[in-house]
Amino acid sequence: MGRTAFAPAKVNLFLHVGAPGADGFHPICSLMAFADIGDRVSTFEADALVLRVVGPFARDLAGDGDNLVLRAARALIAEARRPVAPMGLSLEKLLPVASGLGGGSSDAGAALRLLREALELEIDDARLETLAGSLGADGAACLWGAPAIAEGRGERLSAAPALPPLDAVLVNPRTPVSTAEVYRRFDADGRFGDVSPPPEPTAFEDAAELAAWLAVQRNDLEAAAISVSPAVSEVLETLAGEPETLLARVSGSGGTCFALCASDIEAESLAERIEAMAPAWWVRRCRLGGPWPDLE
Repeated sequence: MGRTAFAPAKVNLFLHVGAPGADGFHPICSLMAFADIGDRVSTFEADALVLRVVGPFARDLAGDGDNLVLRAARALIAEARRPVAPMGLSLEKLLPVASGLGGGSSDAGAALRLLREALELEIDDARLETLAGSLGADGAACLWGAPAIAEGRGERLSAAPALPPLDAVLVNPRTPVSTAEVYRRFDADGRFGDVSPPPEPTAFEDAAELAAWLAVQRNDLEAAAISVSPAVSEVLETLAGEPETLLARVSGSGGTCFALCASDIEAESLAERIEAMAPAWWVRRCRLGGPWPDLE
């Protein structure tokens, strides 16, 4: 019987981005949390390493042959340095593609965790994290799906302050946003942020206190994301104008916006209203935090 691992959506509660270095990479400082919704990666019997992609956003995922899930699997097998049994992987794509939710990195992280267990590989957590980080800037954080402060390119992780229960609504206008194009416009604008970690409490009492603290932080890619996709601005303005919203912000390099709410009742009410107002949008109520258990 196949095994399944959960690949949670990543949300950047804040994202500060600095000027690119000589290597072209931008230093960041970001508080990442993970949703209790996301994709699923499963194993099945096969004669070779193969990937099948299913789910509502499967057709939006280009380049199946070089998908991050397959790249993660190949990297793990190479790291094992021994023959392993062939195994098929299935990716149920439930998150929008190019949506600022770290879907590809989270899918890769789920595949690494899943295959290490399924193939009984003696690869420790540090080596697994290095592999995840080699696949993308969000890779290390998305491997574990736990709240973290990410610095450097995203590979330097430290513990996040203790977060209260965070009920939220994620909204995507179903318009993919290219991260590369967002960074090109961000660089052209030249308004780079300070990436020193902001002073933070050790814990937040409730969602309102966290939202007030986040309000003085930023997503430095927000303006560039909106210039790439004006529909993101419409989503952001809609969420910000609703009474249940404590804070509305773009996640990551854009596509998806999130609204923090005081409770699940407020989040449910907000999600239902947004769905009625804009039925073409992707809308999901969720809880942010993590790590969330893998699915049975």
